[in-house]
Amino acid sequence: MVLSRFWLVIFISSLCFVLIGLFNNQSYTIDHVLNGKKDDPFLIGESYVKNLSPVIRDSLKSTESGTIIINFNTKDADTTYVMGPMSVRIFSGIQKTDGLLPTAKNSLVDIILPLLAYLAFFAGLMQLLIDSGASEGMARRLSPFFVKVFPSVPKDHPSISYMTLNFAANFLGLDSAATPFGLKAMESLQELNPQKERASDAQIMFLCLHAAGLTLIPTSIIGYRAAEHAANPADVMLPCIITSFIGTIAALIIVGLRQRINLLSGLLLVVIFTIVGAMTGLLWYINSLDFIGKNLFTGNFSGILLLGIILLILGYAFYKEKKFVEKQTNIFDSFVLGARNGMNTAVTVFPYILGMLVAISLFRNSGLFEILSHGLTWCFSNIGVPKPITESFPVALLRPFSSGGSRGFMIDAMRVYGPDSFTARLSCIFQCSAETTFYVVAVYFGSIKVQNTRYTLSTMLLVDFICVIAAIFVALWFF
Repeated sequence: MVLSRFWLVIFISSLCFVLIGLFNNQSYTIDHVLNGKKDDPFLIGESYVKNLSPVIRDSLKSTESGTIIINFNTKDADTTYVMGPMSVRIFSGIQKTDGLLPTAKNSLVDIILPLLAYLAFFAGLMQLLIDSGASEGMARRLSPFFVKVFPSVPKDHPSISYMTLNFAANFLGLDSAATPFGLKAMESLQELNPQKERASDAQIMFLCLHAAGLTLIPTSIIGYRAAEHAANPADVMLPCIITSFIGTIAALIIVGLRQRINLLSGLLLVVIFTIVGAMTGLLWYINSLDFIGKNLFTGNFSGILLLGIILLILGYAFYKEKKFVEKQTNIFDSFVLGARNGMNTAVTVFPYILGMLVAISLFRNSGLFEILSHGLTWCFSNIGVPKPITESFPVALLRPFSSGGSRGFMIDAMRVYGPDSFTARLSCIFQCSAETTFYVVAVYFGSIKVQNTRYTLSTMLLVDFICVIAAIFVALWFF
């Protein structure tokens, strides 16, 4: 219900703002809202040649292309004049994101089709885990821990192994693998849900832990920093880990208190401190490497682990081939069955992804997001928050809505302020230490047709806020 109302508010307010701006002559055209593409120039006006200043008119007539670019102020976007058969079109600035119709198209081409392929492949591997008996073994060994965090989930339940794989994939920065595991976990948890249209406690806990985006090696962030020629692309790795870990613990405590879970269990504390110890040891090793060694290690570690997991699954399936024979199937047919189920899941979640992405596109292109961003920046600046911090706020504000949009602001911050500036580094930490909350809620609950998400969205947004505050303090501490 909360997500539905939020979606309606975004859509209606953005549409009203676009139409008001057009009728008040604040916008020359609204075509960019419907058909514009990311990085396309904005059309701000049109004029007859005779009405232009003599300097611009003569410059246009002297060029073969009929196009001139004039930079009135280095701090502002260039103004481009394009000669047409009847008039001169005037452009200034670029579009931050795709319009409504290109977003609808690209959500299928750029998101659903790759997601379908990922889901098919990893769902096929998960079917091998089921048919070989590996999922039951994982659930049995991990059940003592998961029973403490998910008391409503029975011991040996398959959802435990799926959640484990999802957390492990996120931990290693393997987003393409994490989503299929997560969707399979939600489907498995739905089997235990007595009220199919209402989110269960276990599903809420799972998604809220997911919201913090706990990552050990943020390979994509390091790659973007390397592309922008940062002195040490991996210098934000430790701050990212600390911030996301704080968010994960916060999610565990908030949801645990809401669900009256005993979080002082000895086993739970042992597991948490073990994870902290392992992270500390790995980070100590990484920090002992030189610049080239760090880049090589962080670039290969996640990939090696992913390939290792695939090898282990296939190897175990081959070792337990008799189990497939007992079920009157074989390893390849089992993989195909799982892949087919994964494709069905991708088709199911497509409408939810489409609806959310189109709403976000309209929200950004309407100008409402910029007003909100500038307003918050102004407020925080006036209460004494340093400018290098407020300049990174667009990344934090957009991160719950759009990973691609916030990534664009992060890259822009590195280019404008420099990759080694405080603003750029804080933007990277914001990008790494949170999740695309609205997208995740829409996709994960949409895949199992849950309509009442209860307090999931509010808790995930609270965790996002905690991650933002933690990121600021951690960045100030390190940089």
